[in-house]
Amino acid sequence: MHVVVFTRSTPDTAAKVEVDGSGKVSWGDAALVVNPWDEYALEEGILQAKAGGGKATVIAIGGEMHNEALKHALAMGLDEAARVWDAPLETADSLAYATTAAAAVNKVGAVDLVLFGRESIDVGTDQHIYQTARKLGWTMLSYVSKILAVDYAAKTIKVERLLEEGKQIVTAKLPVVISVMKDINEPRYPSFIGIRKASKAVIPVWSLADLGVALPPVNTQVSKFKNLPPRDTRFELIEGTPEEQAKKLIDRLLEEKVL
Repeated sequence: MHVVVFTRSTPDTAAKVEVDGSGKVSWGDAALVVNPWDEYALEEGILQAKAGGGKATVIAIGGEMHNEALKHALAMGLDEAARVWDAPLETADSLAYATTAAAAVNKVGAVDLVLFGRESIDVGTDQHIYQTARKLGWTMLSYVSKILAVDYAAKTIKVERLLEEGKQIVTAKLPVVISVMKDINEPRYPSFIGIRKASKAVIPVWSLADLGVALPPVNTQVSKFKNLPPRDTRFELIEGTPEEQAKKLIDRLLEEKVL
């Protein structure tokens, strides 16, 4: 059983993100953290690799800033780590990311399970996960809240998906790509020994040539970033009893033609 987990470093959710004078997105001196959704994928990678008597590899696509996420993953207990970076990836869109991710999985070889966190909070999207599954030609299982069973001999997996309409139980043939929800587990804290070991780890960097892949044409292009315009917010405190407040609120909403 070989599990691959993808991760990335993102600004802390409490960081103030804005566009600097050069038009680049900046979060000042705020710390980088592991993409919060990825922590659940990393934990599940450890659990599934152990249950299947295999190993778990963590991969990040991007520059040196993502080394921190990889070392955090190693400190948690994942077995191996690698980072993919090449100049053309600087302007990569989600399809280019997926092409690279699929090639990285193929380079690892004999992978049974690929795990992602639900989404990347810095870009607020999950389409790269579905595109990666498509590039690999594997079944995509999204919003997985629980892995119920894995039959290693029959190469099947049974999971619970958390949907707006309720829960869905599905079974699929391995290999599969999974995006996990936070209900799936409780991520562990890295141990002191794990942190020391991870700090000494030399993480290999794979180029596109190492993966034997060329990126597809970029069909999207970011022209520039802008800070959001300042919002002029006002409020009015409605006094009185609950009944009087409700009446006054309805009158104001009717007056403003909200209702």
